[in-house]
Amino acid sequence: MAQRKNAKSSGNSSSSGSGSGSTSAGSSGGSSSPGARRETKHGGHKNGRKGGLSGTSFFTWFMVIALLGVWTSVAVVWFDLVDYEEVLGKLGIYDADGDGDFDVDDAKVLLGLKERSTSEPAVPPEEAEPHAEPEELVPVEAETEDSYHVEETDSSEPVVEDERLHHDTDDVTYQVYEEQAVYEPPENEGIEITEVTAPPEDNPVEDSQVIVEEVSIFPVEEQQEVPPETNRKADDPEQKAKVKKKKPKLLNKFDKTIKAELDAAEKLRKRGKIEEAVNAFKELVRKYPQSPRARYGKAQCEDDLAEKRRSNEVLRGAIKTYQEVASLPDVPADLLKLSLKRRSDRQQFLGHMRGSLLTLQRLVQLFPNDTSLKNDLGVGYLLIGDNDNAKKVYEEVLSVTPNDGFAKVHYGFILKAQNKIAESIPYLKEGIESGDPGTDDGRFYFHLGDAMQRVGNKEAYKWYELGHKRGHFASVWQRSLYNVNGLKAQPWWTPKETGYTELVKSLERNWKLIRDEGLAVMDKAKGLFLPEDENLREKGDWSQFTLWQQGRRNENACKGAPKTCTLLEKFPETTGCRRGQIKYSIMHPGTHVWPHTGPTNCRLRMHLGLVIPKEGCKIRCANETKTWEEGKVLIFDDSFEHEVWQDASSFRLIFIVDVWHPELTPQQRRSLPAI
Repeated sequence: MAQRKNAKSSGNSSSSGSGSGSTSAGSSGGSSSPGARRETKHGGHKNGRKGGLSGTSFFTWFMVIALLGVWTSVAVVWFDLVDYEEVLGKLGIYDADGDGDFDVDDAKVLLGLKERSTSEPAVPPEEAEPHAEPEELVPVEAETEDSYHVEETDSSEPVVEDERLHHDTDDVTYQVYEEQAVYEPPENEGIEITEVTAPPEDNPVEDSQVIVEEVSIFPVEEQQEVPPETNRKADDPEQKAKVKKKKPKLLNKFDKTIKAELDAAEKLRKRGKIEEAVNAFKELVRKYPQSPRARYGKAQCEDDLAEKRRSNEVLRGAIKTYQEVASLPDVPADLLKLSLKRRSDRQQFLGHMRGSLLTLQRLVQLFPNDTSLKNDLGVGYLLIGDNDNAKKVYEEVLSVTPNDGFAKVHYGFILKAQNKIAESIPYLKEGIESGDPGTDDGRFYFHLGDAMQRVGNKEAYKWYELGHKRGHFASVWQRSLYNVNGLKAQPWWTPKETGYTELVKSLERNWKLIRDEGLAVMDKAKGLFLPEDENLREKGDWSQFTLWQQGRRNENACKGAPKTCTLLEKFPETTGCRRGQIKYSIMHPGTHVWPHTGPTNCRLRMHLGLVIPKEGCKIRCANETKTWEEGKVLIFDDSFEHEVWQDASSFRLIFIVDVWHPELTPQQRRSLPAI
C-alpha cells in the first residue's frame, strides 16, 4: 500500500524539482511491485492517465459505425443499388440438398459431412409437380381415339379409383381422332384432381381473366418460370444454352423490405408443410395487403393444397388468388406474367378452356413482344378446336421469328389436320430438328412420320426410330401415345394368350346371329352406319355402326341389334373397356386404309369375320399380313402399325370387339381415363 501511494504522489508532482522527479521516476519505472505491474498492464504511462480511448469514447464510435452500416444497407436496398436476387441466385448452383438455396446444409454436403438428399417435391404440371402425394393423379385424356394429349407413360402403377378430379369441360378438347389431328395439352398439363365432396360449381371469376406459369419451387428470390422441357438429355450443351434464361425479378421495393418474412413462409412451402405455409402467407397478406409476392405465395400454397387434397374447390380458390395478384398495383412484370400464366394453366387443368384463352389473350396484350406467350395463345385456340385462329397466331409468330421451332411444329400440325400433308412436313421436320422446348413431343414425331408415309417418303421410319430412341414410342412399330408401362407387347395374339377364350367362343358360336343383325341394320337404316371420319382412308368407302363407345352402351344402336347386345353384356372385359369400342365395320371395294396406330396399348382388338369375299381383303399388323375368315376371330394389338386393303369385288363386313389388355389390374380397368 505504501508503494502504491508513493507512486501516485510522485505521479501527481510532475512540476517538482529535478531531484524529486528523478526519484519518482526511478521508483516508478524500476519498481517491480505488483501495483506497478498492474498499472503497466492497463496501459498507464508516466503522467498516470490510461492510453487509448476511454470506455465511453469507444462505445460512441461503435454506435456511429453501426448506424452508418444500417443506413448504408437501407440506402442500398431502397435505391436498388445491388441486385440481391442475382447475387443470391449465383449461389443456387451450390444448392446440394435440393431446398432451392445455399445454406449451411449445402456446405456440409459439399464438404462430405452430410449425404446429398433428393430434391424436395414441387408443385404440379411441367415441369415441377406438387408436393408429395399419397396417390398418383389420373391424367385427363380426350375421349377420342387418338387424343392429341400426353401419354400416361408412368401409368404402370395402378390409379386409385374415384380419385380423379372433376373435369369441368366447357369446351371442345384438342385431340386426335386416330390420325385426324385434334390438340390436347402436353403431359404435365393434363392432370385432374378429384374432390369427393359436392361437384364443383363454375366460378365466373375463373372464366373472365387469366394467367399461368410452370411452377417450380425455389426460394422467394429464385422463383422462376420453367419452360416445357424436351426429352433430350439434360447434359446437352446446346439444349442448356437454349433454355437458359435470365432469372425473373419477383420483388418490388416494398417486398424487398419484408423479404425475410417472405422467405420464411416460402421455406415452409418448399419443405412440404403446405398447411403451415398457407397460414403464413395468409398472415402476410393480412399484414401487407398490397404485397404482390405475399399474395402470389398464398396462391401457390393454395395450388399445392389443391393437389394434396385433390380438391377442385381449393384449386378454384388458387385461380382466384392468382388473379388478385395481377390486380394489385406495382406488380413486377415478371411476377405478373407468372401469375397470369399459372392461372391460365390451372384453368386448363379444370377444363375451363375458354377462360384460359381469355387469360392468354390478356397476357399477349400486356406483353406483345413475348413470342412464347403468343405460342401459348396458339395452343389455347387449338384446345377449343379453333384451328383457324391458332394458325393465324403461328403465322404471326413465324413472320417475326421464322426459326421458332415451337411455332413450326404446331403450324405443321395444323396444316396436317387440314389435310395439307406435303405442306406440313417441312414445318414438323424443322420444328423437331430445332430442339426448342416443347418440340420433342411424341405427337409431332407421330404426325411427321404419318405425313411422310402418305406421300411415299421412306424417311418416315427414320423419324419413328428417332421417336423410339427418345422415349416417345415403345418401338418403331408400336407408336401409341397413351400407354401403361410394362404390358406385354406383340402384334398378333391367340385366344389362349388373351385369357378371353369364353368371349371368343361365344362370338364364333353366334357369328351368324351377329351377322344377320348387322345386315338387317344395313338394309333398313343405312343412316346408322356412319362414314369413317378419322382421316385414315387413302381412298374408298368405309363405314361403322357402333354399339359401345368408351364403355358406354348406345341404347339406340342396340335397338337395331338387340340379341348381339344381350350376348355381349355377359363379358365386362369388352363392354367395360373404356378405351375401346364394339362396332360393325363395312368396307367397300377399292378401299385402302393408311398405315396407322391406335391411341393406347391398354386394349386388344378382335375382328370377327361376318361377310368376307374370297379374295382381295387383307390386314397387316407390324410385318405380318393375315386375312379374315367368316365365323373366325383374329386378335391383334392395334397400338402396333396396321394397314388394310379391300380390293375384292364385293363388300367386307366384320364385327370389331375391343377388350382390356389382359395384364391390366381390375383397379386400372376401373380408373384409367376413357379414350
